[in-house]
Amino acid sequence: MERCKPIMKWAGGKSQLLKELLPRIPDYSGKYIEPFFGGGALYLAFQPENAVIADSNPELINLYRQVADSVDKVIEKLKTYENTKEMFYEVRDLDWTTLPPEEAAARTIYLNKTCFNGLYRVNKKGQFNTPYGRYKNPTICDEELLHTASGIFKNAQIVCGDYLDVLHEYAQPGDFIFLDPPYIPVTEWGDFKRYTKEQFYEEDQRNLAKEVKRLQKLGCYVILTNSNHPLVHELYGDFQIDVVATKRAISSKGNARTGEDVIVTAFPDTRKVVMSDVVLPEQIKQYPATRYMGSKSKLLSEIMAVAGNFEYESVLDLFSGSGIVGYMFKTLGKKVISNDYMAMSATFTKAMIENNSVLLPLEEAKELLIKKIEPDHFVENRFKGLYFTDDDNRLIDILRTNIWNMDDEYKRAIAMTALIRACTKKRPRGLFTYVGMGEKYNDGRRDLQISMEQQFLENVEAVNSAIFDNGCKNVSIWGDAMSVPGEKPDLVYIDPPYYSPLSDNEYVRRYHFVEGLARDWKGVEFQDHTKTKKFKSYPTPFSSRNGAEAAFDSLFEKYRDSILIVSYSSNSQPTKEEMVEIMERYKAHVEVVPIDYKYFFGNQKDAKSHRNAVQEYIFVGF
Repeated sequence: MERCKPIMKWAGGKSQLLKELLPRIPDYSGKYIEPFFGGGALYLAFQPENAVIADSNPELINLYRQVADSVDKVIEKLKTYENTKEMFYEVRDLDWTTLPPEEAAARTIYLNKTCFNGLYRVNKKGQFNTPYGRYKNPTICDEELLHTASGIFKNAQIVCGDYLDVLHEYAQPGDFIFLDPPYIPVTEWGDFKRYTKEQFYEEDQRNLAKEVKRLQKLGCYVILTNSNHPLVHELYGDFQIDVVATKRAISSKGNARTGEDVIVTAFPDTRKVVMSDVVLPEQIKQYPATRYMGSKSKLLSEIMAVAGNFEYESVLDLFSGSGIVGYMFKTLGKKVISNDYMAMSATFTKAMIENNSVLLPLEEAKELLIKKIEPDHFVENRFKGLYFTDDDNRLIDILRTNIWNMDDEYKRAIAMTALIRACTKKRPRGLFTYVGMGEKYNDGRRDLQISMEQQFLENVEAVNSAIFDNGCKNVSIWGDAMSVPGEKPDLVYIDPPYYSPLSDNEYVRRYHFVEGLARDWKGVEFQDHTKTKKFKSYPTPFSSRNGAEAAFDSLFEKYRDSILIVSYSSNSQPTKEEMVEIMERYKAHVEVVPIDYKYFFGNQKDAKSHRNAVQEYIFVGF
């Protein structure tokens, strides 16, 4: 197939870039769409059989329609024109909209071939105003070229319209779309993109970038050209950007016509998250079981299957909670950074994720049960008669005093984890939202029958069994998820407190007693008027819909260069659709994986009357 040259000389034409553009054209299955057609260099060289070509310039569109349908009449009229200054200005003064269509097309070609530098420029009234070019012998009528172009244009639907309207009407999955918009000027005088009286401003460039992302997600293959300007790199940073040297066809000085263009390639991501069957590592079974609110222990296979679609070495578990997900990633040989704003959660991950080798021997654990220095009797006095017997309260005070005096940070974390677990297991529902010894909940289970001392020692052994070395320098952080320090990880797992108007996500309210143990009740604001003697909940943006939305936006932006995996539920706000929209601001590809797992939640005021089935989702951004 012989290439066809453009029939118009066009500022910003792509003839110089064909050697870069043609090899990049993908093996697409749909149609060719070019909504900033201009001179059409790529289309005429490529010659697709099924195409939609468009431009917002009605005079230009009339030209191409007439060349397609009435080329002989256009040629006949072109032959009547002469290359003289007088005729140029006489023809230029004509209003093309009052002429027969084929004569208007011939006028357009004539002015283009004889005007200064072949520049198509109009004033604010839409009138062509480029001066005469003074060329000695321009080719006004190239019959062979026009006939060749006519045959190519017959294969296209030729549309006059705004590029957004054209794309929204015609673009479908599998289409190849070439976008050659007015370039962002790289010099203060570089504004020769006034092909029509409408200008193309920065806001238009930003809207175009949004459209490219939409098209890519729709399943279209998009190639875009623009100037090598910082804004272009900002807008298209999620896609492949190649910088190429090119020649300009605007400057009147030949030596001033070199520059750099960028070619943006935004092809559909054909990868799909595949939920393969996975076998969890045996080591995961060593992690002590927990009844921690929101624990993902039953969804580990699904989370592992999603993560298995990607190559990654480091993981940030941003809201570690029970620590089970971070522990799973540790068993997979990944470097794990665990973070949580709850001190008890950070204690768990200090003991079993950051800690690779230190154990707490049972004999040392038994020593912690013995009073060595006088405790402060804080638990015995403040929580008397609320959760445990007086003897258990005294033992808890002895243990916490001895634990806080331990030198080794990992042994201290193991002992505190064991104490937290012992206290939780001695509560029938594992919660501290009600007072009393729990007689009405005592169903005879072993955890409620054995002593606090035995619970503590058994849990020391359980934590010891979970400790292993995965060969990575793992990290446990007690901090705000919005400001975790350090380098960006390959993958970020986000399991935030779910905001819902139908239930609360207050972890402190449920676990204030053991959370107090983990931080020795330092830096908390006690609420003495409450029956449970709890302290004030920590501030979190996830306590309101607007706060949660802003927090997700901030986190997705911060970790835009990492793989994002987010656990979520159908009763939470923002909604599933809103979450997708937020993630799409920063990720080129977003998928929602529904999990075949449902649980029930209830309003804290009347749980029995507000029980609803909840669907679990995993959002994936990459």
